[in-house]
Amino acid sequence: MTDSREGPGTVLVVEDEESIADVLAIALRFHGFEVMVAGTVREALTLVERTRPDVALLDVMLPDGDGRALGRRFRAERPDLALVFLTARDSPGEIVGALAFGDDYITKPFNIDEVVARITAVLRRTRRADVLPQRPPLTYGDLELDETTYSVHRAGRTVELTPTEYALLRFLVRNGGRIVPKEQLLRHVWQYEHAPAESTVVETYISYLRRKLDTLGAPVITTRRGVGYGLA
Repeated sequence: MTDSREGPGTVLVVEDEESIADVLAIALRFHGFEVMVAGTVREALTLVERTRPDVALLDVMLPDGDGRALGRRFRAERPDLALVFLTARDSPGEIVGALAFGDDYITKPFNIDEVVARITAVLRRTRRADVLPQRPPLTYGDLELDETTYSVHRAGRTVELTPTEYALLRFLVRNGGRIVPKEQLLRHVWQYEHAPAESTVVETYISYLRRKLDTLGAPVITTRRGVGYGLA
């Protein structure tokens, strides 16, 4: 296996429908990705133990288990592994469940170009170089973000964030006390140029950040209804 840092990255496709897995693998390889395919939870676990994929594309419904449960295990054991879920349902509950610890989701039926674009965007914001230059931490009030270790502290206490949560908080910190429009967050954090108007991904991740940050102090994220979000 080649080093994924030399190309777009390595994708683990976990999908039990062979026709869908084949289409995904062919398209991703065409765009330069290295691809591994697993049809079951067991096969996926074996591949992740033996290799180092950059992102896992997980079907929610698998023959021997739940893709979300598999994602939780990956998040616990491989926090650097980006997670993108494939789901046949687009209900708010299903989407929130997928985003609770994942980095993105795609609903079926999907456009293959969108899948490639989403995976590319996820890797752009979650992959880390082997050697990062030492940089001073980003600070705002009692928040401190270490851009070398990707760690976050509030009032001296560690806050465990997913890569996407970190990217969102970093963008808000970099913009200080300014209100950042939702469209700008979608463009800079999620790399969405034309996100659907009904997309709730920003609201969902803001709620996750609030849940983790507000237990350590006063509410730090403000909402300008109909506009966007900023830091208090």
